[in-house]
Parts: sequence; C-alpha cells; structure tokens
Amino acid sequence: MYKAGWMRCHDSHELSGIGMTSQRTRDRMAGRLAEAGITDARVLDVMAREPRHLFLDEALAHRAYEDTSLPIGHGQTLSQPWMVARMSELVVASGARRVLEIGTGSGYQTLVLSRLVEAVWSLERIRVLQNRARMRLARLGVRNVRLRLTDGAHGWPEAAPFDTILLTACASELPVALLSQLSDSGTLIAPLEDADGSQWLTRVVRRGDGYDHQRLERVRFVPLLEGVIR
Repeated sequence: MYKAGWMRCHDSHELSGIGMTSQRTRDRMAGRLAEAGITDARVLDVMAREPRHLFLDEALAHRAYEDTSLPIGHGQTLSQPWMVARMSELVVASGARRVLEIGTGSGYQTLVLSRLVEAVWSLERIRVLQNRARMRLARLGVRNVRLRLTDGAHGWPEAAPFDTILLTACASELPVALLSQLSDSGTLIAPLEDADGSQWLTRVVRRGDGYDHQRLERVRFVPLLEGVIR
C-alpha cells in the first residue's frame, strides 16, 4: 500500500545545485506574495527558497513561478503560489506541529509544510502522483514526511490525533473520519463547496465534541474524489 518510514536525506553531492536555479525568479514571486497579503515571514522565506519548478513536468517548468495553477496530470493541478502560501500561513498560524495533508499531488505543498512544521503525514489516491512526489521529496532531502497511498477521506487513524488537517481538494461536506482525527483545539483547513457550487476556504476548529466553522475567502480547487488509482 505504501512505503513505510520517514523520508531520508540523500547524499549531499546529489543535492548540489538544487534550489539555486531561478533564485531571482523565486524572490520576485515571494515579493508578489507579500504584496498580495501573505505576511508570515517563515512562509515567504520557504516559498523563496524552495524550487517549485522541480514539481512540474519539464515542459511546464518555465511557468513554475507564474501566478497560476498548473496541470500535473490525472486531472490534478499544482495550486497557484498564492494559494500554497495562504494555506501554509494558516497552518503556521494554528501553531501546528503534526499535520495531516489530504492530497499529496505534486508534493510541492507537502515540501513547503515540511519546512514549517515538525512532521507531515500526506495521503494520495493516485499512485503515479505519489511515486513522483516521493522521488522529488527525497531528492530535496525531506526527512519529516510520511506518505501513504489511500483514499484521503479515511485519514490516517493510527497516527492521529493531528494538530492540523489540510485538504488540497474541495469537498461538499467534511468526512467525519477526518474531523474525529483532530486533536482538541485542532484545526482543519479545507475548500468547501456550497449548494450553489461556490467554493470557500474554510477553517474548522475542534472544541471538544463540537466544531467552529469560519469562512475565509472564495477559492477554486479540483474536487475531493474517492477511491485509489493504482
């Protein structure tokens, strides 16, 4: 089902040069993010430092630092830089140490989270995407991420509770299993769809057996789907 164990760093010579390409371009991207309202210095620093272009096919790598989402295959996308930064900022603001990510995708959001929190558990339902993400994260020396191939709606019960759960796809309603895997005062961050089809980035905070919901801003994400594609 999945490769057990935490990601381990590769030899330093293998990493030489990674992260240096397009540094000026990344700095400009971080500057645009700050102008667009991202205020957390840690998030901006990670976005400026990490090589987003390595998380796209070579044909699209030259567009990696544009303010747009980009396809990664299998009907999935790499979210625009602002959305990655915004969701990461919300995770940091929650004070999270242990984070569950639903939807590894390309692995870029996973990478950003790994630089900001103590440990990340990340679920992906499409094996090809998970394999690519695993290789990219290993190449960049990520050591605090664990990956699993599974339907994200089930979460990762044996690793629960989590301080924060982050959904990178849109749900019409939140899976009960995920809510139950939040720690008390834990935060779930997710795009949720209204009856009229509009999507809202939503923050849900667990208060004992109850949950407080707060709408943040309109967003546009691919839908949260069930089932595993091997």
